[in-house]
Amino acid sequence: MKKFVAFALVTALLASTASAQEKVTLNVAAFPSLDVAIKAITPAWNKLHPNVTIKLVAQEIGDHHNAMTTALATGQGLPDVMAVEIGYVGKFSEGKGLEDLNKAPYNAGQYKKLFTPFTVAQATSADKRFVAMPTDIGPGTFLYRKDILDKAGVNPTTMMKSWEDYIAAGKTIKAKTGASLINSAAGVYGIVTRTNLKNGEGIYFDSKNNLLVGPDSPRFVRAFTLAKQVRDAGLDAKIGEWSNEWYDAFKKGTVATQFSGAWLTGALQSWMAPDTKGLWRVQNLPEGGYASWGGSFYAIPTASKNKQWAWEFIKFMTVDQGSQIKAFIDNGAFPALLSAQNDPIFNQGVPFLGGQKARVLWRDAARKTQPIDVNKYDSVADQILATELTNVLEQGKDIKQALTDARAQILRRAR
Repeated sequence: MKKFVAFALVTALLASTASAQEKVTLNVAAFPSLDVAIKAITPAWNKLHPNVTIKLVAQEIGDHHNAMTTALATGQGLPDVMAVEIGYVGKFSEGKGLEDLNKAPYNAGQYKKLFTPFTVAQATSADKRFVAMPTDIGPGTFLYRKDILDKAGVNPTTMMKSWEDYIAAGKTIKAKTGASLINSAAGVYGIVTRTNLKNGEGIYFDSKNNLLVGPDSPRFVRAFTLAKQVRDAGLDAKIGEWSNEWYDAFKKGTVATQFSGAWLTGALQSWMAPDTKGLWRVQNLPEGGYASWGGSFYAIPTASKNKQWAWEFIKFMTVDQGSQIKAFIDNGAFPALLSAQNDPIFNQGVPFLGGQKARVLWRDAARKTQPIDVNKYDSVADQILATELTNVLEQGKDIKQALTDARAQILRRAR
């Protein structure tokens, strides 16, 4: 009898080992520059899990999310792990195409306290499902070319006191250096609409699904007004983001400033404009504002065939401090993990920023940024408002009328 029990135990152990060594291909779909972070940690992953091969498919951010939208709608072509940018979390959480990570076997509730609070709210759907794990966040930041501002005699601290000071400085910069203040006036609109939101507010909707857009909204009226002032003064280069012209402007120094998330510094140093090392500096946003600009998450489609390994991969990318720090060093992906934000690297100067200790500034900004509610119609509102802003900037449409029309269109689509 003892021999039989011993044999049974050995057999079970061998079966378990064989199962553990079963070859698995884990399909991961992502976008730049999240793909850089995934490639960077792949050797460490392979060492831990030699039987699980990561098959990474990366597309440009728009193409990636369009492909994932189609895949979720049809149930075809879904990966095991799906990267999601913050602007799409609400939309993707609308149906039941993503796993609720609150539930077993994931039990992600135990990990939520490990992350910057506002990013947990961003990944929580209206019906309280936790649909994605945060990996990086985008503390809003103001990047500027120190050499251009020095040539113009403009003080970067003074120009951040108010939006009016920013525009006045832009006129001086343009007159003395020929450089545009910003790539597009839409960038000013983008930051103003995201700055200093109240608890329980999203960018476009509040926690009760009330639309916050309209001609009586001070935030949107001001955002449109300031953007128009920048355009009317000839201060923007009229260049869209993620275009070759945008990259060239960074390389050639024809644009003096940029509002974005802290992650843009990593993109500049790694592939956009690496030869401009030492010329850039950063500051907080105008008028002491704080905003979330971007952020990335990992989700598991319900159709995933490798959910166990998908979850192991996601934990490796999000709650593992080593992975978070490596992604931060390699491509500037600001860690969502709080413990990673206390790593000694945060006290070091950033060579690309002339040795400035920018990471401490970003960490402080992240901790002062309020949680922002997401809504399944965020992407719809974003597209409609972008169109109406273009109508204002390029066709001279009245701002109040543009916001009235935007409100009507969003409400119609949201029905």
